[in-house]
Amino acid sequence: MAARKSTAKKPNVSAEELTAYYRDMLLIRRFEEKAGQLYGMGLIGGFCHLYIGQEAVVVGLEATAKEGDSRITTYRDHGHMLACGMDPKGVMAELTGREGGYSKGKGGSMHMFSKEKKFYGGHGIVGANVPLGAGLAFADKYKGNDNVTFTYFGDGAANQGQVYETFNMAALWELPCIFVIENNQYAMGTAQQRSTSSAEIWERGKAFGIPGEAVDGMDVLAVKAAGETAVKHCRAGKGPYILEIKTYRYRGHSMSDPAKYRTREEVQKMRDERDCIESVRKMLLTGDHATEEDLKAIDKEIKGIVNESAEFAKESPEPALDELWTDIYADEIPQEAV
Repeated sequence: MAARKSTAKKPNVSAEELTAYYRDMLLIRRFEEKAGQLYGMGLIGGFCHLYIGQEAVVVGLEATAKEGDSRITTYRDHGHMLACGMDPKGVMAELTGREGGYSKGKGGSMHMFSKEKKFYGGHGIVGANVPLGAGLAFADKYKGNDNVTFTYFGDGAANQGQVYETFNMAALWELPCIFVIENNQYAMGTAQQRSTSSAEIWERGKAFGIPGEAVDGMDVLAVKAAGETAVKHCRAGKGPYILEIKTYRYRGHSMSDPAKYRTREEVQKMRDERDCIESVRKMLLTGDHATEEDLKAIDKEIKGIVNESAEFAKESPEPALDELWTDIYADEIPQEAV
């Protein structure tokens, strides 16, 4: 019935698809590395949570999405934005609080949106985006289309009560919602075995009759295969689906986290043996789908895009003071507030 481990076979993909996954993951990694540099230079303020190491999760799932699908996540969100096609210039400008950003410099790292790409955040409260994701799925159910909503949250958020309230409602109403648990093993800074009573978080769906599976999040093809299963289930009107994607972040929880709760050797071992980008790179080379020169050209192109986004962010002006009064719900500003 409800929960099972992944038995999906990895999809056969063309050389063009494999190259696209490599390029998309590399874009996220180089972008995040540049964001880390800008943070260190003081050009990005507040919190900055990088996605380095987890790139295969969102790239694999976006490969299964279609136009009309929605996505919503928490604060480790830059990778999701890039994977769904948001402009790196607008994302970087928002990170630096500039007018050219997706939220006009008012949202920063944790709060930017794109109605065009159906990306609904970027939320700073742990787990608070999960009921919102069910709401997006409810809208599609109400409209009678076959769109799905990818609702991302982490292993730490999986212990929030509102997650299970949402599971209950989503199952009851058979909402087309894919609950994606990005399990990077450490939540904010505590190992899963010290914070979570169940070794397999996805199995909690049994209580609500929600099917699910565990997925190797360091393998973009495994993620895509599981994503195809989940998407097919939801589009068929069978209700929600849970994917626990076991991944690993190389950096700390945020740029201010020294990550002393794990050893450097552990992180390096994951980088050396399980890196999601390097594994696709090897597949491209050993399968004669690309040469070293081809991949160097892609890397050069990506670095150019990222550097251009950084320059755009630096040159974009800071928001004017009257921007404070735009994009608010009130029709007019109370005189006493002026």
